[in-house]
Amino acid sequence: MCQFIYRSIKCFLIVQAFVGVIFAQAQNDSSSVDNEQVESKFFNTVDHVLNKLSTATWSFIPAVTYAPETSLGIGAGAIKVFKSKKMEAQQLRPSSMPITFIYTLKKQAILELDLDLWKNYNKDYINARLELTDYPFKFYGIGNNTPYDKQEDYATRYAYFHLNYMRRIIPNVYFGPRLEFRTDNIYETQLHGMLESGEVPGSDDPRVSGLGLKLNYDSRDDIFQPRGGSFHQFSWMTFQPFLGSKFTYDRYELDLRKYIPVGKRKILAMQAWWSFIDGEAPFQQMSLIGGSKRMRGYFDGRYREKMAMVYQAEMRLPVYGNLGMVLFGNTGQVAHKLSQYAFDRFHYGAGFGIRYRMNDEGINIRIDFAFGDQTAFYFGLNEVI
Repeated sequence: MCQFIYRSIKCFLIVQAFVGVIFAQAQNDSSSVDNEQVESKFFNTVDHVLNKLSTATWSFIPAVTYAPETSLGIGAGAIKVFKSKKMEAQQLRPSSMPITFIYTLKKQAILELDLDLWKNYNKDYINARLELTDYPFKFYGIGNNTPYDKQEDYATRYAYFHLNYMRRIIPNVYFGPRLEFRTDNIYETQLHGMLESGEVPGSDDPRVSGLGLKLNYDSRDDIFQPRGGSFHQFSWMTFQPFLGSKFTYDRYELDLRKYIPVGKRKILAMQAWWSFIDGEAPFQQMSLIGGSKRMRGYFDGRYREKMAMVYQAEMRLPVYGNLGMVLFGNTGQVAHKLSQYAFDRFHYGAGFGIRYRMNDEGINIRIDFAFGDQTAFYFGLNEVI
């Protein structure tokens, strides 16, 4: 509990510091030296408190989150970043293991366990994720023009798991299999709503299980805070009855990211993402836009269909010490078939954010303010792109 209180206070002070730094820059030259000394003492204190609340390998943070999908969420979180000391000289990428439990004001309970493991001098990569949730949520329907006022409430319990192993086959290129499983129990729907009717695929306790392949091109100079390079990923998953799936479909995704240095310390990060479903997928697994990762400023799953595209970019700017900020914009749309894509069907969003680097590896505390079809606030870890 003490760690939670201290971290909450620290995050509040960081926001105050951001305002203070901007204000200090507007002062005249005669007071600039004194301001710099005060700022330096403040951030040294913040870093000292952060170090006291962490061990050599674990960083403990309050799992305080906020997003339109969850409202305020409070819980416990920890992240371990590690690599073999024998391989530090070989520039082995750091592995990480975040663990989070959240309970939100919308009565959502979320347990997430992740593993990103780099082995064998960066030749082997293993990624695994487990989610267990009790999740009241909103459904807006299917399509690119679903009305905002037709949303309906539902509640589901679901378990999700994926396991991905990749092997470097040539420099910067990784390839390997992926396993994915999810089962839902929808225990509450809105009276006379779309989900209660049973006409929407996935409204009757869906289960999907699939196998697939992933191909990555990764030339980033750092996995947490890249200052250059690219990350491109293509994935294919097939969900079939013989694998235990109640639905039969294939999913294709293409994710292209580029990091460009601007000047000495600024970074422009860009992403283009496409998703395509072939077959009948439950609504939970359709291509969708919205949420904290794709289209900030829109509710997670605000628009969903068989096909989706998202384009987003952000400029990362240093402010002072470990404190930084970002300016971002995004656009995207969904469609039932390729011929439906059109320039006048795009949805747009933009915003700004505050970042605080919490360890040497570059993991950031992230605070974003976004404006799309709603005003949204996000609080979490790591970068979006």
